[in-house]
Formats: sequence, C-alpha cells, structure tokens
Amino acid sequence: MPAARVTLIRIFYALALLLAVLVLNFSLMHLAPGDVADTISQSMGGADAEVLERIRIDYGLDQPFLVQLGRYIGNVLHFDLGYSFFYNQSVTSLILERLPATLLLVVSAQVLALVVGVVLGVVSARRPNGMLSHFVTFLALFGYSAPVFWTGILLLIAFSLKIPLFPVAGMQDITVTGGFFAHAWDILRHLVLPMITLASIFLALYSRLARATMMEVLGSDYVRTAKAKGLSQRDVVYKHALKNALSPVITLAGLQFSAVVSGAVLVETVFSWPGLGTLAFQSIIARDTPTILGILFFSALVVIVGNLLTDFALRLVDPRLGGRR
Repeated sequence: MPAARVTLIRIFYALALLLAVLVLNFSLMHLAPGDVADTISQSMGGADAEVLERIRIDYGLDQPFLVQLGRYIGNVLHFDLGYSFFYNQSVTSLILERLPATLLLVVSAQVLALVVGVVLGVVSARRPNGMLSHFVTFLALFGYSAPVFWTGILLLIAFSLKIPLFPVAGMQDITVTGGFFAHAWDILRHLVLPMITLASIFLALYSRLARATMMEVLGSDYVRTAKAKGLSQRDVVYKHALKNALSPVITLAGLQFSAVVSGAVLVETVFSWPGLGTLAFQSIIARDTPTILGILFFSALVVIVGNLLTDFALRLVDPRLGGRR
C-alpha cells in the first residue's frame, strides 16, 4: 500500500477518533448532576428559579441534547471551545496561555526518559550480568512502582529542606532580571524537578524494554554475521542492532503518551507548574464545565497527534513498515 494512502487513512482514523472523544466527553458532562447554571448560582450565593432559567437560556441549556451537541461540535470546528465563567475569558485563550508550559514539561520529560532509558538499556544489554544491568533492573522496579506524585513530593522535600539547589514551585521567578538567557536559565532551573518526576516512571519502562530488545537483537543471526565480518563492537551495536531494537521502544513511547499527559496533571499540581494540569485541577474544583471540556478535547488532540507522530517515526526508523498493510 502506498505511503501517502496509508498516511491519509491514519489521519482519517485520527479525526474519527477525535470526533468520538468529543461526543463522549460532552455526553458524560451532560449526564453529570448539575449544570453551569447551578454552578454560577452557587458562586453568586444563590439564585431563584427565574434567574436560573435565564442563565440556562443564555448558555443554550434549554435546548434538546442533540441540539446542544451539534452546536458544540460546530463551535469546536471553528476553534471556539466556549467561555469560562470562572476565569471570565474564552477557553481557547486559556488553553493557549497554559499550553507552552505543559508542552515544555511533557516533551522534555519524554525526551529525557527516552534518551536516558535507551542509553541505559543498550549499555546494560552489552553486559547483562554486570552491575549496570542489575541497576537498570532495580531502577525499573522502583520507578514503575513509585506513584509519580509521591516521587514529586520526595523531591520537593529533599530540594526545599535538605538540599536547596532548585526552585520547588512555579515556572519562573518574577524577581529575575536580565535578558533572554537569564530568563531561560531561570525556567530551566524550575523545570528540573517536575521533569525528573514525570520522566521517572517512563525512564524505567524504556530502559527495561530497551535492554530486553537489545539482548534479543544482539543474539540474532545477522548480528553474528556482522561480527564474523570483523566489524567493531561499536558498529555492530549502534549501526546494525540499535535500529531494530528502537522500534518497540518508540511504539511504547507513543502508547504511553496519554499517560505522560495525565501524569502531568499530578506533577503540575505538586510543583504548582502553570500548565494545563493545574488549570484542569482548578476547573474541576470550580466545576467550570466549558474549561473542563476544552481541556479534555485538547488533551485527546495532543495524544492522537502524538500517536500519529510515533507512527511516522517508526516508518523512518524501519522503512519496511511503509509497505505493510
């Protein structure tokens, strides 16, 4: 099957899945007890039936469910995710304000986990009975079993009370003066702890999987043939074996992207990182339905796009996938 056709089919499935997620999220929020009118009236200290009815008319809640759903889907297609009554601004602008912080955290954590995990897995696979291999096994067990919020709290306590090397809250210090590099360095220092916290569980997964796949590939016939031809150990490992060993790791990284996004909610809450996770937490507390729906939709969009990019990355690593049905 031609690569262009495969790409179009993937994009079509992605759009269909995004539409299904949009309908499901809206339906679940519609079935939940209470509505926007109840929440607004509570924030006002109470309201009579006439005021509640007026609010429902203003927000279109007096219309049948299918009419509300169709209107919402139409608004989303026009990049209108609604209006936040809690923050008193459009949901789209709210998400765009918080998006850079979340993308910085999620992407940096994923890159850190992938790079360090693959390096540890490859090095330990070359000496499966060495100390480093046992360390990777211990790291995988510890990282996978420790809840991400627990790891974050431990790092927060350690680096705020015992070893005050990094900031423990927020994204930047408003007192910092200077040019671009001064502000970039300040953001990087704030990023270290939440990035390590979010990357910890995925680093354990990637290192363990990279170790297992690399050991399997190093025992294959074509690797033994490459060694028999007199190629150096470095060339055998990094030019021949690593490409095939990377495919399962990249696949897992794509499948775990949704877990990275959901884990960011906990990490951002622990470290007061001003991203979509903190916004989601505050919106849930305030029962800000339009903002919650917007964040759910955007999170689904990020996960679906991440999976598409993972599929494209697999085709670059292993061109044989382009011809598979």
